[in-house]
Amino acid sequence: MAAFMVLPLLIGQTEHKVMGHMQARVGPIYAGAFHGWAQLVADGVKFAQKEDVVPAGADRRIFKLAPAIALIPYLVVLIAIPVGPGDQVGRAIDAGVLFVLAVMGIGVLGSLMGGWASANKYSLLGSLRTAAQLMSYELPMLLAAASVAMAAGTLSLPGILGQWEAWWLPWQAIGGVVFFTAGLAELQRPPFDMPVADSEIIFGAYTEYTGLRFALFLLAEYAGILVLCALTTVLFLGGWHGPGSEHFGWLWTLVKTGILAFVVIWLRVSYPRLREDQLQKLAWTGLIPLALAQLVLTGVVRVAIA
Repeated sequence: MAAFMVLPLLIGQTEHKVMGHMQARVGPIYAGAFHGWAQLVADGVKFAQKEDVVPAGADRRIFKLAPAIALIPYLVVLIAIPVGPGDQVGRAIDAGVLFVLAVMGIGVLGSLMGGWASANKYSLLGSLRTAAQLMSYELPMLLAAASVAMAAGTLSLPGILGQWEAWWLPWQAIGGVVFFTAGLAELQRPPFDMPVADSEIIFGAYTEYTGLRFALFLLAEYAGILVLCALTTVLFLGGWHGPGSEHFGWLWTLVKTGILAFVVIWLRVSYPRLREDQLQKLAWTGLIPLALAQLVLTGVVRVAIA
């Protein structure tokens, strides 16, 4: 719970700083004097002061429930991610890969619920884009994760790390890129942010949300970044494996997760938003064939080793 409350906020603060430096934004660098330390505090105060408005035509119960549906699944996923060797995992689940991917998919339902319940055509359009994006990118994400599970011979996340070897890095690199890219699309992060396109549909499914409810959606996004980076670390980068992993395995996990979180922010600053047709084409003609090729390669290598 402590990690879930602190690490997403650190990712949010890092995004302020990285974007501030890369795009020469004054506010995030100077708010609160020393390197803009107060920017995150200022954002929290701003959201807390805003009025909590529910549209007159909205489905009030679903509208209020949506932010929690978007946020809580990522906390549940963290329970199954091993931080270090041995028993340094909340709960070792035999089918851990399937569990985490299934629960992550529930989080996207928060956007669908919020868009549908808002009684706003722009919010509904954003939620429909979210549904289309989820359907497109869930498949390559699952196929890429299946490649690692096939290589390790288990669906357990601690079991995969127990079988992991350093030579898997180049061997599973294609699957890692596919998994990470599909995860970005599921989180609706740039350049896959069509469902929340600020310049077109005004933050999509979240148009009618204000104050702390809107802040919960933003926190869910940063929690999703944490979970995606941690899963990519565990499945494709060896998780806690590294020098001195017996004592500092948890540190290796945090360092690798932090580096990937920086890459997520870097991509946001560097690339423009894809069009809807480009987004769908990338999934169906790019990522899925690559994920299938990775599965074939894994099968060949497994047979050769056997």
